[in-house]
Amino acid sequence: MRPEYVPHEYQVRTIERVIRQPFLGQLLDPGLGKTSITLEAFRQLRNACDVDRLLVIAPLRVCYSVWPREAAKWRQFEELKVHVLHGDGKDPRYIRSRAADVYVINPEGLPWLVEHKDDFPLGDTMLAVDESTKFKRISSERSKNLRRLLGDMQRRNFLTGTPAPNGLEDLHGQMFIADRGATLSPHIGHYREEHFVAVPTGPQQRLKWKVRRGHAEKIYEKIAPWVVRLDARDYLEMPEKVQVTVEVDLPPAAMDLYKELRAEMILELEAGSVIAFNAGSLTGKCRQISNGSVYYSDEGTVTTDGRTARRSAKIHSAKDEALASIVEELQGQPLLVAFEHKHELPAIRAALRPIIGHDAPSIDGSCSAKQGDVLERKWNRKELPVLCVHPLSAAHGLNLQEGGNHLAWYSITWDLELHDQLVGRVWRQGQTERTFIYYLVGRDTIDETITERLIEKAGVQQDLLDALKSDLGLRATTQKETTP
Repeated sequence: MRPEYVPHEYQVRTIERVIRQPFLGQLLDPGLGKTSITLEAFRQLRNACDVDRLLVIAPLRVCYSVWPREAAKWRQFEELKVHVLHGDGKDPRYIRSRAADVYVINPEGLPWLVEHKDDFPLGDTMLAVDESTKFKRISSERSKNLRRLLGDMQRRNFLTGTPAPNGLEDLHGQMFIADRGATLSPHIGHYREEHFVAVPTGPQQRLKWKVRRGHAEKIYEKIAPWVVRLDARDYLEMPEKVQVTVEVDLPPAAMDLYKELRAEMILELEAGSVIAFNAGSLTGKCRQISNGSVYYSDEGTVTTDGRTARRSAKIHSAKDEALASIVEELQGQPLLVAFEHKHELPAIRAALRPIIGHDAPSIDGSCSAKQGDVLERKWNRKELPVLCVHPLSAAHGLNLQEGGNHLAWYSITWDLELHDQLVGRVWRQGQTERTFIYYLVGRDTIDETITERLIEKAGVQQDLLDALKSDLGLRATTQKETTP
């Protein structure tokens, strides 16, 4: 028999807020139960004949693993039938039959939903946009498609623990989901003009929008009535999180190549030419060299399946060796390894194969949702000494806290949202051990700049989240976070 869903006090009060307020942003840290809160609020609203169905928009992996799994977990939700609108699930006849209570679709499926919205009456539908930062740019196609649906739905929620990963400008598109522009203006230009100043930056003098002095507080005050903010450290007995910088010295020859590329924007290797066509490309190429391999600019090779694969050249193995040292020091304790480029995975596997005795499995773009579920279960049973993960594939929808408490960033991401969400896969409710996050940082390389920028972005977002903290329930003692 399924266990009974007994919400914590802070969850009860958040459920009440969702029921009481038709338009709301749930800014809850991973592990605080956004999914179960939303399902329970919907269940109560449906029983009160306030709504008839729940439409969830979420990343594809979250569509398949999180929402169906959470609905199947608790006794109260047995009556709720969940249907994923993807692949064969996009059958208008099924929708017209009203055979489900919760419909889940990914952002890429919105054009189909717009086309078939006559088969999907939205007037009695509650909307929940999970991981709403995917709609932070109101000018994107996915946001335009969502806007075509918003006006028909009388209850609209957006859910995220990282609402402003790149600054307060990110709030505009997400707040639009709830209030259709009532708070921060329907137009991004008006929002920028009121609260930001344009600052030219970079060699091409591109504009960066910086918040005007004193306007951050004005933005906080405006959106506060529309959101509920819960910090996991206030409500859960979270273990300590320790962030460890592992400085990696590139070999002299590799450092010479790095400096040459940075100065000349072109590098001639035996394998081919490495050309950086602009500042953004140069940054990417420098990151690749710091990590150990770089894509070169000659035409790729055609693989057996007819696809063109980009070719890379190996520059050094300094990060491979540093990662191998971490694995050896852990003495069998499981380690998650975050990587970004395809050519990094073979290098990681080759470096760790002598230690763990086999190729480390990976959750990445080539891994199906079913394969990812299998690896997630193996990890949580502590059957995998190392699991490689790509942040785009693993940052959402996975619960990895039971399998280990160590995460290493082989390649460090610029994206604060992906960073925080991936860290939140292990440092979340259910984690009982002190959690270690390792950053492999190439000394005197772009890695140091990325790390500094992540800290800067995190500061802006944390100021926002601290200002929006909601007084819901009793707070636990705030756990500390340390950086040696």
